Amino acid sequence: MHEIPFEEILQRLLDLKANRVLIQTPEGLKGEAQALADFLERNGIEAIISGDINYGACDPADTEAKRLGCGALIHLGHSYMALHLEVPTLFVPAFAKVDVVPALERNIEEIKKLGKKIALVTTTQHIHQLERARTFLEENGFEVLVGKGDSRVSWPGQVLGCNFSAARVNADGVLFIGAGYFHPIGLAISTRKPTLAVNPYSGDAIWMDKEAERLIRKRWAQIAKAMDAERFGVITSTKKGQLRLAEAKRVVKLLREHGKYAKLIAMNHISYPALEGFDFDAYVVVACPRVPIDDYENWRKPVLTPREVEILLGLRDDYEFDEILGVERKEDEPPGISVKGL
Repeated sequence: MHEIPFEEILQRLLDLKANRVLIQTPEGLKGEAQALADFLERNGIEAIISGDINYGACDPADTEAKRLGCGALIHLGHSYMALHLEVPTLFVPAFAKVDVVPALERNIEEIKKLGKKIALVTTTQHIHQLERARTFLEENGFEVLVGKGDSRVSWPGQVLGCNFSAARVNADGVLFIGAGYFHPIGLAISTRKPTLAVNPYSGDAIWMDKEAERLIRKRWAQIAKAMDAERFGVITSTKKGQLRLAEAKRVVKLLREHGKYAKLIAMNHISYPALEGFDFDAYVVVACPRVPIDDYENWRKPVLTPREVEILLGLRDDYEFDEILGVERKEDEPPGISVKGL
């Protein structure tokens, strides 16, 4: 279950004089989206629920909301991201109703193996409990560092699937609070420090070092499969928060400078079946790094990230996670924006 501030959302919509809204939600919050739509319609606001897959704050449906004549977009489950949007957008983080401290208590001996000085990070769902976690750890003798991160994140200590800037502090190891593997594996690769993931739902703790090594071996295998490739499709996303056109052009230029044929492809939803008609030997995805990493088994041809292309071309030797970075956060910048952040 998640905390959705229905009354606060309603008030903001009334302030905006938005009589019709589009609600966008990730898979895990569809029930909450339906309940919110019922609540808003009882209060005189027409609510439409988007049925499209949502990949994060980087993928707002503001264009669709405008096309549907909506006065606002409600984006559930993710924190504010600075983007040029076509309609007023309410980013509603949807905090998880689970206490993180019992899982930390249960795994305190494992946490001690990280060292005395630890970087503490989590996702949007648990960011509201980060200070409680920090206090508990400090009471148990740890020096806890919470990095402020760059402009792509909303809160200090927050990590995204494409951005681990908040973990780049002078710590002995990294403690991640949350479910799933993608964030902590990315942390382990990005920081190159011991990384422990504590799941507040199950209470389990998993070391990510071997998981990161396993992922890197799989990625080296993709690079090896692309060694004989001569024709590359370089894919850039048209999603507002994943549009990396300059980076895609840089990759095209690199490939051409090394004697390869390269063409730029623009897509919204990136999937291999949509590409089967093209005559390419391999692909480079310059969008969310989860696409080539999570879905590579569904691609019949090698699929790489920009950093992996550099390895392929002999421009780097070490493996590096492909992140989408923002700019340095200013000291006077607000720590985060939720439903109030328009």
